[in-house]
Amino acid sequence: MTACDRIGTRSLVDLPKAHLHLHLDGSLRRSTVEEIAREEGREVPRPTGYGSFGHFMETIAAAAACLRDEADVRRAVREIVEDAQAAGVVWLELSVWPGLFAGRLGDYRAAVTAVLDAGRAASGELGVGFGLIAAANRGVGVDDAATVATVAAELAGDGVVGFGLDGDEAAAPAAWFGRPFDIAREAGLLSVPHAGEIAGPQSVRDALEVLGADRVMHGVRAIDDPVLVEELAARGTTLDVCPTSNALLGVYHPVEANPLPRLLDAGVRCTLNTDDSLLFETDLLREYEIARSVLGLSDEQLAAVATASVNGSAAPVELKTAALNAIATWLNA
Repeated sequence: MTACDRIGTRSLVDLPKAHLHLHLDGSLRRSTVEEIAREEGREVPRPTGYGSFGHFMETIAAAAACLRDEADVRRAVREIVEDAQAAGVVWLELSVWPGLFAGRLGDYRAAVTAVLDAGRAASGELGVGFGLIAAANRGVGVDDAATVATVAAELAGDGVVGFGLDGDEAAAPAAWFGRPFDIAREAGLLSVPHAGEIAGPQSVRDALEVLGADRVMHGVRAIDDPVLVEELAARGTTLDVCPTSNALLGVYHPVEANPLPRLLDAGVRCTLNTDDSLLFETDLLREYEIARSVLGLSDEQLAAVATASVNGSAAPVELKTAALNAIATWLNA
């Protein structure tokens, strides 16, 4: 087998995939942010490296301030869906904490509905399936999380597909948020909390046992607990991995240190994602290329990652079936 055979030569654009871990405020196009910042006289958020998770959160807030009204949301969501289409994405799950709008779109229900409407419009025009994850913010507290969960539950049949939990898991553990996740799960929503990023493997275990996680956003720190890794593989829990994000936030730096290959070798289902393409200066194809050329994943492994992204999503059965058949065709080409 030659080096080219090991690395793979199939087009990554042509590999059907779902994008499951990206945040609205962190996935704006840089050109859009610069335009709005100039109009508002704001400083443009610059991802020049993050000295701490708190510094990163401040940059997110600066990006979120560029979403001023429904017109900005429609533009941002359409551009995100356009970028997904260009990357070969067939299903997109966009995450949003409605509090990031600071009331500019009305109450939480109005804010979530505005994003849903924008997503449905873009999905219909561009042919990329769209679902929304309504996320709570650990730093704001349990009552706010319960409010988000209630809104998410009310909109479960209208495009909201999951309930998430963002922020510093070390500062606000999963044990505090059991009630909001109960509300979401009772409505049939996927449980997709962040865990195993800033905190260690116990955070992942808590996400499984306390929050009933169907997928874990990040989850890479599970690699430090071999028993937990075995449990994740046995459960079939999916980890939404973001190599560039992990590198720039110092979780696994340099990117070559990312445990994605070891997790896959252990039988854990993993997906590839950008997290915040604006703030980490990346895109989904770049993450797949990093997985191939830097982390050494074969095309068979990349197809398995794409398969996990489709199977782990809330996409309709018909879309999943078509995508899985297309992945098999890509691999057999």
